[in-house]
Amino acid sequence: MKLSCCAYSYRSLLTEGKMTLESFLDTCVRLGFDGVELTQYYFPTETDDYLNNLKREVFGRGLEVSGTAVGGNFSNADADARQKQIEHVKDWLVKSTRLGSPVLRVFAGGQPEGVDKETAEGWVKDGLAQCAEVAAECGVVLGLENHGGLTASAEGVLPLLEPFADNPWVGLNLDFGNFTGDIYGQYAQCAPHTVTTHAKVTVRQGDGRELVDYRKVVAIMHEAGFNGYLAIEYEERDDPVIGVDRFAAYLRGCIVDA
Repeated sequence: MKLSCCAYSYRSLLTEGKMTLESFLDTCVRLGFDGVELTQYYFPTETDDYLNNLKREVFGRGLEVSGTAVGGNFSNADADARQKQIEHVKDWLVKSTRLGSPVLRVFAGGQPEGVDKETAEGWVKDGLAQCAEVAAECGVVLGLENHGGLTASAEGVLPLLEPFADNPWVGLNLDFGNFTGDIYGQYAQCAPHTVTTHAKVTVRQGDGRELVDYRKVVAIMHEAGFNGYLAIEYEERDDPVIGVDRFAAYLRGCIVDA
């Protein structure tokens, strides 16, 4: 397994103008990461020239683009708004190709008020199906993240992927900080479907948060044959410049010990 860092880890610095995507890359080089996940929210522009230059900046620093990430809501109850979300993902599949990204993280959304679960799930599956056609054309895998809502548990997210069992362009972005309850059991269920990951320090349990045991996580992922990226998505309250470095050192130890 290799280590990557999500731009989202430094979201406060990026949104406040204290860090650029280019200086984010410099930070990742200094901390010894193998790759970076480029989050769409923090792009100052999305022109072809900027994307080309950013790809060159990544390459010049000896990094890889481990993935790209967009928001979105495939279960929006408004048909026009839902289609707009789908078109946004399609657009970013093309942009991900330009950036050299092998995978694009997407969200499913929740169950809208007054809409039955089966209908909402159908919208998500339809959105994934539409985008999967473009994903295949672009050579970029769709990574559906377990991100609350319809995907709050393994029981919720796995049925959304069932129609794509034989489609190599749709998989799971397994976020180790977004389940609750029997998290390790759910990781094991999801691991065979995982194309990329997000590694958070803690997970919500009851009214508080608990540390995730990444030695267990790495063992589970190894057992499933996963050899991709652990991409740090740092959400703790302390300084990410210090916290990301400390967490990365811990993850490296877990990988070595596996």
